[in-house]
Amino acid sequence: MSTASHQLPAIPSRRNEVSAEEWALRVDLAAAYRLVALFGWDDLVFTHISARLPGRHDEFLINPYGLMFEEITASSLVRVDMNGNKLDESPFPVNPAGFTIHSAVHAAREDAGCVLHTHTLNGVAVSAQQGGVLPISQQSIFVLSGLGYHDYEGVALRDEEKPRLVADLGPTNGFLMLRNHGLLTVGRGVPEAFLQMYLFETVCNIQIRAQAGGGELVPVNPAIIAGAKQQQAQVTKGMGAGLTWPGLLRRLDRRSPGYDT
Repeated sequence: MSTASHQLPAIPSRRNEVSAEEWALRVDLAAAYRLVALFGWDDLVFTHISARLPGRHDEFLINPYGLMFEEITASSLVRVDMNGNKLDESPFPVNPAGFTIHSAVHAAREDAGCVLHTHTLNGVAVSAQQGGVLPISQQSIFVLSGLGYHDYEGVALRDEEKPRLVADLGPTNGFLMLRNHGLLTVGRGVPEAFLQMYLFETVCNIQIRAQAGGGELVPVNPAIIAGAKQQQAQVTKGMGAGLTWPGLLRRLDRRSPGYDT
């Protein structure tokens, strides 16, 4: 028999309390959480995605700590400042490690509209390999064209780690491998951060499978990697993540409706 303690508290809609621009961002971010769950990248409640509020450099949205990702809605997302203070009424706390990582990136990178972090099995497995991401797949060339590495310093709870994390990410990279920990992507918006994580996860999955095959691996020519960003723009018709995001939202509408409430 279920008990009241298992039930989600009632979360009133914020749609009429925020600007249309903020609501659209909330819907996209809630969709990203649902998609992470749908793709099997979630780690119970222990990873996080954040999105900077439009026109507000020092405020961002992040998940209500304790909700499963398939339960998150646009209204349940929590607005916080750069000191970790909740700016909305919410029965849920904020993941302290999530706040440390995301506040560091948002504060340092003007282009960091969205930051997405995962702990997937294959992502962590590759992060533990000395060679990191290997140039052995078409997908890898896009990741390698903008990838940094950050050494593990324990659970990310200390402010003193922030400058090192930001320096390892670099001023323009969209991908960061957190050694012995997982993967992180930075996008100008939620769709871009999600698409980049899709590439990052795919690269790690391919690498683990290729290594498991036991044969000699064929590397991609470095000259091809150098032109990867131009090739990506061509293959997406200059639309970037905008090419795939509407279809992903339609998939959610079929498989995980309610994210936009």
